[in-house]
Amino acid sequence: MNALSHWVDKIKTRVAPREEETMPRGRVVEVGWVLVADKATFVYDGPRPVGRRQALPENVKAVGYCPAVIDHEARLFEVPCPFDLHLRVGSDKDGKPTLINVAGKKSSVARSALQSLVHLMAQDRWRDPKRPVVQINAPWRFIADEPVWMTQMPPFNNYREPAWPGLQIGGRFPIHVWPRAMMWAFEWWNPSLDLILKRGEPWFYLRFEAQDPSRPIRMVEAEMTPELAEFCKGLDGITNYANKTFSLFSVAEQRRPKTLLKKKQRAQ
Repeated sequence: MNALSHWVDKIKTRVAPREEETMPRGRVVEVGWVLVADKATFVYDGPRPVGRRQALPENVKAVGYCPAVIDHEARLFEVPCPFDLHLRVGSDKDGKPTLINVAGKKSSVARSALQSLVHLMAQDRWRDPKRPVVQINAPWRFIADEPVWMTQMPPFNNYREPAWPGLQIGGRFPIHVWPRAMMWAFEWWNPSLDLILKRGEPWFYLRFEAQDPSRPIRMVEAEMTPELAEFCKGLDGITNYANKTFSLFSVAEQRRPKTLLKKKQRAQ
């Protein structure tokens, strides 16, 4: 054996995949979504593929025929906004930032519901002291029974007017061990402008990464089984007790039941 062959064999040994990574998988990666709202669930729709929104032109060299564009958009899912909101940043009597419901009595969301739904983060938690951060409950959980990482991102394929006066804050985490409830977070770069959300418009995008990036994603509605509900207790609210929660992924993996994703069966 020459020196080159010796080092190639050593490298192969170091990067050899673990046994669970070499287990045979189906061609499609199944990702389940669960709605965790306890009321008014009819306002929340399931994720939908971004896909093609327009008819393809006759010219086969058009953008819509590009394989890279097609593959990219086929792997994106959008979550539609469940309500109409018109919000503004103001100040209370002590000069502290506060949220104003511009629609007032004409708002489709009741005042009591709005207070439990929309949250203005404390100023010492903003990334910039001049840019308020707003969070809105997004009661979806996503789960997979094989290693899958999910990225939440802004709906960049959707043109809106007026544009949002800031940036949606994205995030990425492994849904096979961390099926946390979602949140929509927004950094208000221009507090002099209002934030307008419209029901039915794309609210945020989701992209999923499996170990084999060539495998397509199949989105399915899942059951909130007793096993999944019990597992979620281990991660819900954990930021109140620990920092750097990513360090707890190994604990979640050890305590995870073998199967968490059960497809929801609806009566025909």
